[in-house]
Amino acid sequence: MQISGSVALVTGANRGLGRHFASQLLARGAKVYATARRPELIDLPGAHVLRLDITDPASITAAADAAPDVTLLVNNAGLDTVTNLVTGDLAAVRREMDTHFWGTLGMIRAFAPRLGGGAILNVLSVMSWFNYRGHTAYGAAKAAQWNLTNGVRLELAPQKTLVTALHIGVVDTDMSRNHEGPKIDPAVVVRSALDGLEQGRIEVVADEWSGQVKASLAGDPSTFYG
Repeated sequence: MQISGSVALVTGANRGLGRHFASQLLARGAKVYATARRPELIDLPGAHVLRLDITDPASITAAADAAPDVTLLVNNAGLDTVTNLVTGDLAAVRREMDTHFWGTLGMIRAFAPRLGGGAILNVLSVMSWFNYRGHTAYGAAKAAQWNLTNGVRLELAPQKTLVTALHIGVVDTDMSRNHEGPKIDPAVVVRSALDGLEQGRIEVVADEWSGQVKASLAGDPSTFYG
């Protein structure tokens, strides 16, 4: 995947990682469609701004029609409702799945036919591989999104579309503003992800914590849940 000269669409580009993705893609010579549910919040000179709500199929169709030349799809939009699966608001649990699983799948289904020789980058999480109390809906949705990524990669291989998973821990964005521990610089995360795309990698593990969690999966699960 050569980013210079590519045409990228970034979801959730109004803030956080999405804004960094759009900005760095522009700097690397890509044409960028920067999208958000509230496009008026996007302030990125040089970007083509589109309204997009990935939980709304009609909105996805409209974005696909407005951006017919996309060669790189960055599925970044996400949320954490801070909800537990058993006792939490079921509507919030569904919102997690609607965003991370169904929204990502809807975007891929809409754009895949034009991505032969192009790429998809799905922004996942270290929580694709484990879970913890208070955020179990998020963890379940990210795990589903991870295996969605693996499945889509198999299906799109014949058309030579690169499908890359980005796994990250706690990134210093609005979503993690209440987290008191160490945080990763979002600019560093995005640079690693885009470098990985250009290297043709199917997985980018962007920080040490994510690497440690992935390495632990062959061990005893009581490490996390005992």
